[in-house]
Amino acid sequence: MAQWRGRPAEEEEFMPRRANPTARQQRLGAELRKMRERAGVAAGAAARAVGLDQGKLSYIEAGRAAVSGDRLRSLAAHYGESDDAFVEALVAMARDRGRGWWDEYKDALGRLSLDIAELEHHATALRALQVVHIPGLLQSKDHVRSLYANTMPELSSEALEAVAEFRVRRRSVLEREKPPELDALLHEAALRIRVGDRRVAAQQLALLLDLSEHPAVTLRVVPFDTDGFTEASFPMLYASGHVERLDTAQFDTIDGCSFVDADEQLGAYRKVLDAVGRVALSPAASRDLIRRVAREL
Repeated sequence: MAQWRGRPAEEEEFMPRRANPTARQQRLGAELRKMRERAGVAAGAAARAVGLDQGKLSYIEAGRAAVSGDRLRSLAAHYGESDDAFVEALVAMARDRGRGWWDEYKDALGRLSLDIAELEHHATALRALQVVHIPGLLQSKDHVRSLYANTMPELSSEALEAVAEFRVRRRSVLEREKPPELDALLHEAALRIRVGDRRVAAQQLALLLDLSEHPAVTLRVVPFDTDGFTEASFPMLYASGHVERLDTAQFDTIDGCSFVDADEQLGAYRKVLDAVGRVALSPAASRDLIRRVAREL
């Protein structure tokens, strides 16, 4: 196995410990831990092989300490990892220590909301499945305000405005020069459940029609009279990484949201999305259905 010799060429990781690592930072650490465990290497032996103490390696694997790209490559070589594309994708994650626009909202919103925006920002493609809600990336500001107007505990007017502004700003990922492609699958129920009054509902449907023409967006609806719509009652955002091993599925929960990255589970979720896609209407037929729902308001 390769051994680490001396200090890595790039700046070493002297950043302070993270009290609240992001989901992306935790994912990087978790992938290094899984890589080590697959190789059957004890944490202490791995740390000594690359010139670290075991405590520092534990912090890295928990996402609470940064790791340099050179150190990461040394760990991967010591573990016998042969997937070079995977390793380099992890190196890119380790080097990405910049702040995103979502950090402007860290005092107003919870960490999990910021993690979703960061997940979308780094995704190479996005797939959304919603049955009773409009996908977050496609919601109008008034729709968001109405959606959160009666939460418990009640949000202040300032907090409500921050939530609505943040939700709409997430859509900026689609306005980049090379945006991730968004494949949005939603059930007809999401079109007909009225969030807010008729004006808000009409505005939201008009926005869906407009966004359905966006070159990076494929919007497809599953109508009520479709057969075979099963095992898809849960909302999901599936974000593709730069390699498939770094894909992530995000789910809304009663406590906020959760992120899933286990290979077996991700494979099952891809099958669910594929199955729903097979019974959904075409983009053109979906637009026709949205127009019909709008006329019936």
